[in-house]
Amino acid sequence: MATSTVEVAAPAQDTFPINGTDYIEFYVGNAKQAALYYRAAFGFQLVAYRGPETGSRDRASYLLQQDKIRFVLTTAVRPDLSEDARRIADHVYAHGDGVRDLALWVDDARDAFAKAVERGAIPVQEPTVLKDDDGEIVIAAFRIYGQTVHSLVERRNYHGLFMPGFVAVTPHYAPPAVGLKYVDHCVGNVELGKMNYWVDFYAHVMGFRNLLTFDDKTISTEYSSLMSKVMANGNDRIKFPINEPASGKRKSQIDEYLDFYDGPGVQHMALATDDIIKTVTTLRDRGVEFLSVPTTYYQELQGRLGKIDEPIEELEKLGILVDRDPDGYLLQIFTKPVEDRPTVFYEIIQRKGAKSFGAGNFKALFEAIEREQGLRGNL
Repeated sequence: MATSTVEVAAPAQDTFPINGTDYIEFYVGNAKQAALYYRAAFGFQLVAYRGPETGSRDRASYLLQQDKIRFVLTTAVRPDLSEDARRIADHVYAHGDGVRDLALWVDDARDAFAKAVERGAIPVQEPTVLKDDDGEIVIAAFRIYGQTVHSLVERRNYHGLFMPGFVAVTPHYAPPAVGLKYVDHCVGNVELGKMNYWVDFYAHVMGFRNLLTFDDKTISTEYSSLMSKVMANGNDRIKFPINEPASGKRKSQIDEYLDFYDGPGVQHMALATDDIIKTVTTLRDRGVEFLSVPTTYYQELQGRLGKIDEPIEELEKLGILVDRDPDGYLLQIFTKPVEDRPTVFYEIIQRKGAKSFGAGNFKALFEAIEREQGLRGNL
């Protein structure tokens, strides 16, 4: 297997400490309806709102939460009222519904922003103080691949629900959670030749290390392939795999994404659970569609992996994949795209000691994605 672990030599530690993912913000065409989908299908709770009724005349945002995962869905209500609202509308026009902001929770946003910019990050928002009766939040942002940004969010002097401008809501409709716990990792797709550029960016600007490298021999089929490098911060709470296409007989999943997203962006988010069988069963029953693999995958599973806790027949029924590394094993499954453009999708993952990303499943997964590409006429 052509998989290697590569340590980034410099800098030797994080440029600034990161406590975890603060939130993920999507720019969408209709935030009200998108919020209802994530509540009904994925079990998120609508906990706060910002919009015309709260003084934000040009846009509306819905804060959804499940355990430690926070999604913010934002839409432009009046693009003619502000430059920010126009940017939201233009983002949706170009990309469809997609991730704008992978926001990071930091102790000192001013210091983190200054260090990132000093090392070459392109500023998007200078440190800004947001205040209300619950205290203040400091937020700044810099650009990463495509039109995606990292916001840096400092919360040490804030005791409110989320941030100033949002008001708490308690809707009558509150479907039960499905067991999603936290963001395990977020995957970005970039153009051919740009993977190492962004690897170097995360290494130099943020002090991340190259945790794993997968070349086109590891992630390939007869028709297409891709390359990927996983960047991680010091405490491993933040992991960003970065993919680029590789040459093949036909168009890879990364090429398809880049075509339909109109450039680089966040391909998928991996959401962790402590009981993947229960979580996936509930998601499927609520209408979430998953990729499927041939039954032969499960005939070979026990011999390849050894003993696992979960019944093989249950995993096969749901299409859940399993892989092992020296630290344990993991279980994972991938949704189909969650909108009409074949762009954004989700991974549901349960780690039972494993620290890797399921390299043993790449071929089966890639072939499943290619089958869907073929049906769309994009392979």
